[in-house]
Amino acid sequence: MPLLECVPNISEGRDLAAVARLADAAARVPGVRVLDRHSDPVHHRSVLTLVGAADPLRAAVLALFEATLAEVDISAHRGAHPRIGAIDVVPFVPLTGATMADAVAAARATGAEVAARFAVPVFLYEAAATQSGRRALQDVRRGQFEGLADKLRRREWQPDFGPAVPHPRLGAVAIGARGVLVAYNITLATTRLDVARRVAAAVRESSGGLPCVKALGLALPDRGVVQVSMNLTDIDRTSLADVFDAVTREAARDGVEVLESEVVGLLPARALLGAATRYLRLPRFGAERLLEGRLEP
Repeated sequence: MPLLECVPNISEGRDLAAVARLADAAARVPGVRVLDRHSDPVHHRSVLTLVGAADPLRAAVLALFEATLAEVDISAHRGAHPRIGAIDVVPFVPLTGATMADAVAAARATGAEVAARFAVPVFLYEAAATQSGRRALQDVRRGQFEGLADKLRRREWQPDFGPAVPHPRLGAVAIGARGVLVAYNITLATTRLDVARRVAAAVRESSGGLPCVKALGLALPDRGVVQVSMNLTDIDRTSLADVFDAVTREAARDGVEVLESEVVGLLPARALLGAATRYLRLPRFGAERLLEGRLEP
């Protein structure tokens, strides 16, 4: 049976009991496993990693919307991360035995049912997009929830499914299909947001930086630092090590050091293996040298 990953991003990162209830709603669907749950109080956002076949995952997303309706009110949400809805984005990713066409079909079927059941505007993005101007998530999310009502009045931003008005509690949602993505954040030891934004502009692809990198500069006022928040859409073209080195180099231009980095959710083993072999200078080291790999049947 083709296996898909589904990674809902929820606009709640501070009430961990509520996030646990949302994850449980998805986990109760037979055939679905919740592999990871990551919450960030500054971003005010949680990321769930689900795996299963297309039909169980669609049921899990619907259960998640039902639970989120009771737990999250997007109109009261304030956080560092851009968002258009209480469940902001729902990507489907092909894994074992699945193709991108399988992920696209799952995204479109899920989007249609979410809109029908909850009266939520649904935008299809990336490989599931039906319009070229909606492939990029940042374009779909531009204006955020606060600008959503005005955006939906424009002909070019009529939703793919659902009403052309925001849901009062759920807002809207982007549902799509994409390849494996690594969400990677690097924290800088400064309060200067201008530095984080300049570094983000220097490393992101759209500004002439690294291929397959999307980046934003964000303030983390509770911690007294700033962050370069990134999505790496093809780690075989631009690795974690490439990104870490580039951010370190760019921040140093302003006399700023890297404090730490973090991965949001899960990532393929080869992503860390590549970074480790680079920094440890092990040019002939590969996955076949890992003990755990040899122990697998």
